[in-house]
Amino acid sequence: MNLTSFSFPTPTLYGAGAISELASRCQRLSIRHPLVVTDGGLVNTATFRAVAEALGAAGKDRDWFVYSGVHPNPVEQDVREAAQSYRDHGCDGVIALGGGSPLDVGKAARLLVKRPGFDFAKFYDEPDWSGLAPCIAIPTTAGTGSEVGRSSVITLDATHRKAVLFHPELLAKLVILDPQLTVGLPAKLTAATGADALTHCIESFTCPQFHPMCDGIALEGIRLIVEALPRACAKGDDLEARGHMLVAAAMGAVAFQKDLGVVHSLAHPLSTICGMHHGLANALCLVAGMKFCSARKPGIYRRVGLACGLEVLQCSPAEADQQTIAFITAFLARIGLNTRLGDHGVKREQLDALVAQAVDDPCHKTNVVPVTAADFRSLYLEVL
Repeated sequence: MNLTSFSFPTPTLYGAGAISELASRCQRLSIRHPLVVTDGGLVNTATFRAVAEALGAAGKDRDWFVYSGVHPNPVEQDVREAAQSYRDHGCDGVIALGGGSPLDVGKAARLLVKRPGFDFAKFYDEPDWSGLAPCIAIPTTAGTGSEVGRSSVITLDATHRKAVLFHPELLAKLVILDPQLTVGLPAKLTAATGADALTHCIESFTCPQFHPMCDGIALEGIRLIVEALPRACAKGDDLEARGHMLVAAAMGAVAFQKDLGVVHSLAHPLSTICGMHHGLANALCLVAGMKFCSARKPGIYRRVGLACGLEVLQCSPAEADQQTIAFITAFLARIGLNTRLGDHGVKREQLDALVAQAVDDPCHKTNVVPVTAADFRSLYLEVL
């Protein structure tokens, strides 16, 4: 029998107003001069002001510092610049603030603090990443779940493709989930990031790796998203819905310790080549990916349907899948995600490059059924 390890170690502080604990939590982690890693769009928001107030606004550029150059789809240069800022200011910890991109950059910058100039293309040749600077992760979107992840997804200079830098040492020392920080998120971005969390839960549940603890977390994540995401989109100041989405996003990331599937392999090249938001890319590919998998392995979405509140227990495997996929299709349309790739600037002439990157992407290696280059081409055409 193969051995499997189960691990959910990240301390998490949850609740409206939790950000007020930030300064005291930094002290507990011996962080005296943190670098806040975020993006340029966030620094002029009420969310950033709340973080600044928690840290002591008067101490900015003296007691704590900011790197705000993170791109929407982070690139290697973001990580190198953040690490250089950390060194220039004599920082002793990272506060990663924002969506998945700043969270990934904040976590990864500590690698270059430990080993300046390191070649990320050789990341997996280096087994020892112990002793990384402490990191506090504060998500301002409810989607990627990067705050509880053991990896950072960065587009590398050498390949111009997204690479997954995975190591348990990348885990944050503390996660703060404060729904008040997500209240200002526009409905479209709320929907796209929420669809990302939904895709994480569905794909991790159907991934064939044995991990029943993650399966349970994925199914409860689906239930929370189905109930909370439309509310969060319709009424942005619904703190209960916002809070449940933050928890569900973290649950989705915990669940995909199992790994993911074909939808993420479709989505990653759409971000790298076309600059598409990752959550939106997942949303536009999710139904096509589910149809593809169900046609080859009927019944895999029955329990997903049950988590959505559907009466599919007595249905045939194929019918259970059809009802579940129909529900997900209508759910995405309800929150405004019933568009196509072409509506967002993806062109047919990009198809060869998209397929080539999708085939090389590791996520489909753990898909519930095998996926070929011809399959990827057909799936892209289906949603184009």
